[in-house]
Amino acid sequence: MKNPNGHEIIHLFEQFSPKGLAMEGDKIGLQIGRLNKKIERIMIALDVLENVIDEAIEKNVQLIIAHHPIIYRPLKNLLTDTVQGKMIGKLVKHDIAVYAAHTNLDVAKGGVNDLLAAALGLEEAEVLVPTFDTKLKKLVVFVPASHAEEIRQVLGNAGAGFIGNYSHCSFSANGTGRFLPGDNTNPYLGKAGKLEEVDEVRIETIIPEPLLKKTITAMIKAHPYEEVAYDVYPLDNKGEVLGLGRIGKVSEMTLAEFAQKVKTALEVEKVRVVGDLTSKVKKVAVLGGDGNKYFMNAKFKGADVYVTGDIYYHTAHDAMMQGLNMIDPGHNVEKVMKKGLASALQKLCHESGYEVDIFPSEVNTDPFQFI
Repeated sequence: MKNPNGHEIIHLFEQFSPKGLAMEGDKIGLQIGRLNKKIERIMIALDVLENVIDEAIEKNVQLIIAHHPIIYRPLKNLLTDTVQGKMIGKLVKHDIAVYAAHTNLDVAKGGVNDLLAAALGLEEAEVLVPTFDTKLKKLVVFVPASHAEEIRQVLGNAGAGFIGNYSHCSFSANGTGRFLPGDNTNPYLGKAGKLEEVDEVRIETIIPEPLLKKTITAMIKAHPYEEVAYDVYPLDNKGEVLGLGRIGKVSEMTLAEFAQKVKTALEVEKVRVVGDLTSKVKKVAVLGGDGNKYFMNAKFKGADVYVTGDIYYHTAHDAMMQGLNMIDPGHNVEKVMKKGLASALQKLCHESGYEVDIFPSEVNTDPFQFI
């Protein structure tokens, strides 16, 4: 195990939540500080406020990964006697980097909306608002028959070969490899300067584009040849559809009963409810943050209730007229990402041999209270 640097951590994180998933114009990525340093402690936060920064300083954190960007509007200046300037000054003084993952983490598989869906117990959950079709590649590699099964396993374990609910899918064909090793080579089979023929297996599989580099690296590492022969082809096939929000099923209950379930599952004291409390709920849509403009997506997909934050007065009226129930547990319920992301990133780091402590911020950044 080794202490990684910031670049290594972010490389891992962006496999989980690629920047390419973010909505156009979103402010994501490294916002403050540097990554060319050793990282021992990472704190996951929903918001970067002054009390969160103080917590990071107290806990000797080198990197904060936050859902909401600390810099969302362009700065014209950086004055340390302003609220934002003071916060940024503290971060710079204590060499704490801040990385923001906003809508890309909303969209990502295992991200904010999947965590909310899981918390609410949604079954057969699918994307509510599609925003991204995963591009697929076909990888073809040629390997001696003795190592074919090992390479198949390496490819599958790296994420290649997923078709629907099937994993480790591949096709193989036997053939003859032919090569002439040069003078400065050290071939696994054959001798330098002698034309060689080898019984080989052609293995082909499909890979989501975000996993291509990782998969090829793992394949080359496991391959016995000094120079690996492989091809990558673009595909027109559509891969996994990703997007905002989730919609799924729950056991039938009344809207009032489901509202209580939301309060318990998302750890909130109160929720705002739009609709007939005695109406039945079986199909639920959920979208973290402000999901006002997507309520018709929930309606068209057959949701009985739409759970989202920051519901506007007029949106509530529009939903009522459409016969769609709504529950507003607040924007802050996105806090589920703190524990969820800390756990997921800790697992990735452990699998990569990185020794780093990753933990959720304990500061409650919800600005609202009910009296």
